[in-house]
Amino acid sequence: MTRVRKALVIGGGIAGPAAAMALQKAGIEPVLYEAHPQSADGAGVFLTLASNGVDALQTIGADRTALAAGFPTPVIALRSTTGKSLGETRTGLTPPDGTTSRTVKRADLYRALHEETASRGIRMEHGKRLVAVEETGDGVRAMFSDGTEAIGEVLIGADGVHSTVRTLIDPAAPAPVYSGLISLGGYTGDAAVDDAPGSYTMIFGKRAFFGFAIAPGGEVWWFANVPRSREPARGEVEAISGQEWQRRLVELFTEDAGPAVRLIQASAHQDIMKATAVHSVPHLPTWHTDRIVVIGDAAHAPTPTSGQGASLSIEDAVVVAKCLRDLPGPQALARFEALRRPRAERIVKQAARINSGKVAGPVGRLFRDAMLPLILKMVADSKQARQVYDHHIDWDDATRS
Repeated sequence: MTRVRKALVIGGGIAGPAAAMALQKAGIEPVLYEAHPQSADGAGVFLTLASNGVDALQTIGADRTALAAGFPTPVIALRSTTGKSLGETRTGLTPPDGTTSRTVKRADLYRALHEETASRGIRMEHGKRLVAVEETGDGVRAMFSDGTEAIGEVLIGADGVHSTVRTLIDPAAPAPVYSGLISLGGYTGDAAVDDAPGSYTMIFGKRAFFGFAIAPGGEVWWFANVPRSREPARGEVEAISGQEWQRRLVELFTEDAGPAVRLIQASAHQDIMKATAVHSVPHLPTWHTDRIVVIGDAAHAPTPTSGQGASLSIEDAVVVAKCLRDLPGPQALARFEALRRPRAERIVKQAARINSGKVAGPVGRLFRDAMLPLILKMVADSKQARQVYDHHIDWDDATRS
């Protein structure tokens, strides 16, 4: 069977453009299809690309513009509701070239990846919502809601935690798991804080979790994780206005030490991003068929606690392109899963354990605040940390089935 020459990539977030660039580097023609009629620049707040994610971007030569949009945040300081320091956690291990993790607005990262993709002559079509896929023996046909179709030899689903491709591969695929948290955030340049530019702090509040980073120009980027036991309907929390969230968040953080209330009050309503319910995909039984595969959050979404969602997605993009470069389609997709599943699911499980401590009861808070400093010291330079952050994909090494 011949190697793949053309791939259809579904999803224009982070994994999709990264996969398209990696496929092109592998000598495979990619075409990228995005459901939104325009770019999704306004989606999300900010994220951190860990050192392994930066390394994966460097592999496909897409790191310069993406990293320029953010700033280094190698360490996150953790505090309790009383303001007590609980220690620090790293967002990566500094490699020999000195490149470290970067925190970047999600919209800026999208824009940088899209511009880089376009600059390489990769075709991207907007307004293409996938509704059906048909495998044709030697290829695949994608059908979109606007009545158009596309034909390729493989289809790569990079369409996120609520993936359509995942359910087309397996209609019985488990639904994403609700974490019990609502996530949102915003920006302000009007609330001075004592922390230095480049610092990143997270606070285990009494009733919710809060984090903030200081950009080099002094703008403060903040986020909140709000507990909610009942899973909201799709679009329910997204419909709540920034003004209403501002009121609710001030009430939630009013008893906590730190700048949370001040930062929230200083943010303009339009600078408070839409909230989303946090979901994960801890174990997906079926990642692929002979001609269709899911990558990134569509296959294995961790909660944001991991700090690895974007990084794992970019790693996936590079590895799936390598496999398709070196092996026939069905063998390539099977090999991709074998290489990626153990690493991805291990990180997803680690994040789930951490996530449960974000909003603890009175007894749980005492235990967490006493034990967390010891745990952070133990894992700071552990084998587990190095397995996550030192991960490197050797592009020149041939993939074998």
